Amino acid sequence: MNTEYSPPLTRAQESRLAIEKLYITMRHLFNRGFYKPSGVSGEEIRQALLTLRPEIYGSVNDPQRVELDGLVYVMDRLPKGIEACRVITLVSREGFEHSRFPVLVPAKRRRNCYRVDNEQMVIEVTNGRSEIYDILTHLTFLFMEADKIRRNVFIERGNKLREWEKLEAIIQSGGTVKEDEQELALMYLSSILGRTFEETQQAYHRFAENAGTNNGLFQIVYGLGCVSVREIQEKKVDREINFTPMLRERVGQHLYGERWATRIKHYIQTNGWQNRPIHIISANPHSVVNCLYAPAALAEVTSWDNLYDLAYKLSQPAQQELRQQVTEFAEAHGLHELEDLGGTNLLVQVIDTAQLDATKLSPEIAHDPVLIQETQPLLLVMDYAFGEQAFETMDELLKPYDHGDESFALNVASISIMGKAGILTGDKGDLMIPTSHIFEGTADNYPLENDFSIADFAGFGVDAYEGAMITVLGTSLQNKDILSYFKNSSWKAVGLEMEGAHYQKAIQSHAKIRGSVQPGIKVRYAYYASDNPLLTGATLASGSLGTLGVKPTYLITMKCLEKILG
Repeated sequence: MNTEYSPPLTRAQESRLAIEKLYITMRHLFNRGFYKPSGVSGEEIRQALLTLRPEIYGSVNDPQRVELDGLVYVMDRLPKGIEACRVITLVSREGFEHSRFPVLVPAKRRRNCYRVDNEQMVIEVTNGRSEIYDILTHLTFLFMEADKIRRNVFIERGNKLREWEKLEAIIQSGGTVKEDEQELALMYLSSILGRTFEETQQAYHRFAENAGTNNGLFQIVYGLGCVSVREIQEKKVDREINFTPMLRERVGQHLYGERWATRIKHYIQTNGWQNRPIHIISANPHSVVNCLYAPAALAEVTSWDNLYDLAYKLSQPAQQELRQQVTEFAEAHGLHELEDLGGTNLLVQVIDTAQLDATKLSPEIAHDPVLIQETQPLLLVMDYAFGEQAFETMDELLKPYDHGDESFALNVASISIMGKAGILTGDKGDLMIPTSHIFEGTADNYPLENDFSIADFAGFGVDAYEGAMITVLGTSLQNKDILSYFKNSSWKAVGLEMEGAHYQKAIQSHAKIRGSVQPGIKVRYAYYASDNPLLTGATLASGSLGTLGVKPTYLITMKCLEKILG
């Protein structure tokens, strides 16, 4: 009898199957409208996550040790108090913004959340499927760690640990401890977490850094443990995740992106700018403004060695007054800010260079004053999109404006994308210049003629790498096996991010097929490395980039402005 030999799956193949299973399961549960994390469907997601073993979730597979770096990362992206909620409801923009429920915004995600009672949290989702997958993955991790806490709390015969009773006493007295009692309390907590005293102490201080957007390590651990304990001990108190009918109906319809783009185009038309060359820049809402206006605004107020030094000074929390002076100067010289009211949470800045005094621009930015005066380009700076939201917003922005008798296509001269990404070939703070975007998990690949090259960034003391970029479905769902495959195989990928392929998909459809923008439009992509997921201790969960990100951020911004104004 002939039997075909089937070689065992590699870890990279197992991981890819686990990611596929995660997304199929999550999409099914979303369409169904609800699920219980401890039920059959929730268990499928847990097992797929355990198979994948994402780098960012560290020791999630350990049955006793609670993953602390991953917990910090997740709690920075979820609303304050969610650890004590057993019912979590994902909604679209459904009127909660007009309610009396206080708005809770996570430290590292622009999303509105509402604590409606002691047991329920509402999370507003307006960024599409990427945001839903991101939230569900974080919640799954959170529930898994909560169950570890529960198992660590109970010893034989169902008796509680003495340390848990000590933690209960701390919470009942207000959730804080005096400085001279702190070490003793952390020792109790380390037993509950299955971690060393030193690891627990480090996590405690990391949570304290964002005390305004989380409840601190003591309350978080207690809240997670209590919800898990109640689910086991009491009937009818299962943890639940629900999706409202309105959310399920609206996802994929570009409702928020259309409103956002229409408002921008209407503003341009109202100011009579529709025939001006428009340069779209996807970036943070401070670097372009600081590069263009800060030197002139602060010339008589402070001193600096170069633009990086000035940017670093402006980034300091104590320099609010300097930042306000830059903003006021910019608004008097062509800056128009459009806060989004429609749900995308993407701030837009429109900069009218006709009101910009080119003689006061920093000499570090090569520019042509005559060109600026003759063409009067309009800079449209949009804040970072999130995953699939990049396609929705760019697709709607590039569509012609139709309003009554008014109809026109934006005169888009260039599109520049600056982003944060995980690097595979270097270290934090380095640059990546993509030659193509590979859409993970699909056959969609987007080669591009990038107007940026490594030569543009040579000689500035920052390492740059050129090659393919992977657009991933979620930063949480990666591990070293998959990323090593993309780096070392013929794909030769240099980094990973979440928006590039989405942006390029929209740009190519309008430039090559729909004719909304010129086919030869200049496109520029450059990313700076916020982490290296292949290096232990260098993932996003290990902490923010901090001041290390100032130089690469401003270097990309300066080079982008040189391409436009030079």
